[in-house]
This record gives sequence, structure tokens and C-alpha cells, in this order.
Amino acid sequence: MSRRRSLHPDEHALWEQVARSARALPGRARSGAVTPPGPKAAPPKPATLKPAPAKPAPTPLPPDFAIGAASGRGIAGPHDLARPIAEALRDAPVAMDRRQFQRLSRGRLTPEARLDLHGMTLARAQGALTGFIADAWSRGLRLVLVITGKGRTGAEDGPIPRRTGALRHEVPLWLRRPPLAPMILDLRPAHQRHGGDGALYVYLRRRR
Repeated sequence: MSRRRSLHPDEHALWEQVARSARALPGRARSGAVTPPGPKAAPPKPATLKPAPAKPAPTPLPPDFAIGAASGRGIAGPHDLARPIAEALRDAPVAMDRRQFQRLSRGRLTPEARLDLHGMTLARAQGALTGFIADAWSRGLRLVLVITGKGRTGAEDGPIPRRTGALRHEVPLWLRRPPLAPMILDLRPAHQRHGGDGALYVYLRRRR
């Protein structure tokens, strides 16, 4: 068995230099060396849970509906789409003499002529109205009465509103358009003694 040869001083110095430059393999430490502990990793933060979005309130289902059944929504009586016209006539600026208007609104003026359009078609009623107003104006009359009626009323048989009284709706429009408008000074709903909302006072201009 051969003896171990001792290192020469120059060889020993070279070995120390190599030992100082050596690095341990990853995951393995040099023999006899103590690897200092590294910094501790921070514990993972708990995941923040976002609150679940609030669910919208369920839309209530409509009640069962059968064809031909009434809606039962509290609609009382037939729809009257012509009523705003009568309201507009009441709220319109007064064109006639104020004193005469007060007497007219109280039913104290007696119409000098009257036209009853009951039972007429729209085409026939418009022709009759035009001839009546033109004749009254040519004769120098000032106040005439046009009876339109309030229209037929009855039970509603559908969801679409229906106008009650086509003449009651159309006659004020005809009176405010040519050729009749230039002959008329004022237009008002009649007093109850002369027909109320079913008739119109037509106050004519003076013929010059």
C-alpha cells in the first residue's frame, strides 16, 4: 500500500485557490459548510372574494287572460277623446265683447238660429254646416247654435280607445278652418239650457 504523498507548498496554494473559487451545485451544499437560511417567504394573502351581484327582483307575471275577457284595470266608462276639444274651447282667449261673453256663459243670450246635425254623416254634416254659417253671416246674425250631440255611449269591447261622437269632435275643427273661420269671432260650448257639451255657440263677426 502506497503512502499518501504530501502536497508541495506550491500545490497546496493552488488547491486553496481552486477551493475558494468553487461553487456548490444547486440544491447541494459544500461538505462541511453551513448554508445560511434565506428570508422567510411571506404567507400568501387570502383571496378577496367579490360579493355576488344582487339578483334583480323577478318580474311579476301578468294574470291569466282570456280572449274577450275584461281587463279589470279600473277603466270606468267609455273613453272620450273629444273632451279635450271642449276644454280647449272653454280655455281659449275671449274674442267677443266681455259683457256679451258673460251673458253667453250664463245662458242669457238666445241664439238667433240653430242647426241640428244629429244623424248626419260627416260628409253631409260638413256641407250643411258650411251653408248654415254662410247664410247666417250674410243675414247679419251674431249668435247661432250648432247641435252636434254627445255621441253614442256603450260598453267597451276592446283595448283601443274609441272616440265617442265624431261630429262633436269634427265640427269645432271645421269652424276654425277656411272657409268658415273668417266669418266667426268666437266659439264656445253651449250652456246646459241650450244643450251643454252636445252643442256649440257660434258668435259671428259683423258683416262689413
